[in-house]
Amino acid sequence: MTIKAFSEKQLKVISWWSKNSRYRGYDAIICDGAVRSGKTFCMILSFIAWSFYDFGGSDFALCGKTIRSLRRNMVTPIIPLLKSLGFECEEKLSQNILTVTFCGVKNRFYLFGGKDEGSASLIQGMTLSGVLFDEVALMPRSFVEQALARCSAEGSRFWFNCNPEYPEHWFYREWIKKCDDKNALYLHFSMQDNPSLSQKVIKRYESIYSGVFYDRFVRGKWVAVHGAVYPFMADENMYCDVPKGEFSEYVVSCDYGTVNPASFGLWGKQNGVWYRIDEYYFNSRTEGFQKTDEEHYTALCSLVNNRKIKTVVVDPSAASFIEVIRRHSEFNVIPARNNVVNGIRRASQALKDGSVRICKNCTAIRQEFSLYRWNSSNTSDLPIKENDHAMDDLRYFVATIIDGDGGFFAVAAQR
Repeated sequence: MTIKAFSEKQLKVISWWSKNSRYRGYDAIICDGAVRSGKTFCMILSFIAWSFYDFGGSDFALCGKTIRSLRRNMVTPIIPLLKSLGFECEEKLSQNILTVTFCGVKNRFYLFGGKDEGSASLIQGMTLSGVLFDEVALMPRSFVEQALARCSAEGSRFWFNCNPEYPEHWFYREWIKKCDDKNALYLHFSMQDNPSLSQKVIKRYESIYSGVFYDRFVRGKWVAVHGAVYPFMADENMYCDVPKGEFSEYVVSCDYGTVNPASFGLWGKQNGVWYRIDEYYFNSRTEGFQKTDEEHYTALCSLVNNRKIKTVVVDPSAASFIEVIRRHSEFNVIPARNNVVNGIRRASQALKDGSVRICKNCTAIRQEFSLYRWNSSNTSDLPIKENDHAMDDLRYFVATIIDGDGGFFAVAAQR
């Protein structure tokens, strides 16, 4: 890993706890702001250095949205640097423990995923000397507060980092807006605070976000959602003709409905780009009748039209339709990843950077792009539950196939 000189703000993160620092009297540090601003790496480096500065033979917690994301964002990048500085590192994957030793002093770092309300039970009963939350705005309040309650050792401190969410988010209201009351050092980051980013890279990030995601992830602002979810798709140049030639892979994404519309997208990959080359859309309200699972399966087969499909990604709540596909033993089928806001963000990026393209013949998804709106009256980040069925199947495709690299396949073998 190549590390350039740290910025002034990064140096504050690294050294705020040292005896000569004027910030040492704080009990916590909060870093928020733009993506790729260097706050995450500086925070894990500082956290581990502090743990040996003030403690020895102690237990600490590293918390992420999931343990997988925590390893990717913090643990994997920091281990080579620690080893180069003379630290010994041993990661016990099955136990989710990172043990770090320096000059005969050993500290243990327990890894936790705070993905839902039930995660709070995982951390109960521990005694910790400090806790670091990576992407704290994505964690439930119950998990965060349970972890904070575990820090009963004298001199324990709290560490938080995140990208912005909506202004009514509990962490923004209770910690950032009240940082003085919490005796927390608050540092707001921009991309310019990361010397490792060139202006070319910064401009690339500025180009792949739009709307609310631009305000949050580029400008680093806690702003409310409003207007169109995909405003840039109003541009006719965002649509293309179906490419000529062969496709290397095919995938189908399905948002299933009986009373609500059903939307299936057929995706073909060519030269590294995924194209939505055809679709099936059935609205029982406008058609005046409902279709059964078997009839929708027949429509799926018609859409596929003898192509060799890698997998069919289906709305995870559509258990009966998933079972029908498995029972016919024709296609691999997997339930989709279904985080709404993160899925929309990634779909937005993929559409803007050109890794996903919509063909002009796909009229149903084009219509929904023009109608899909954020629910600005809501106190959370959710679109209005209307005109969202092709939007959902697009999101399932991006989150499961592109981000998840297809995941694993549940293969329905002929019996």
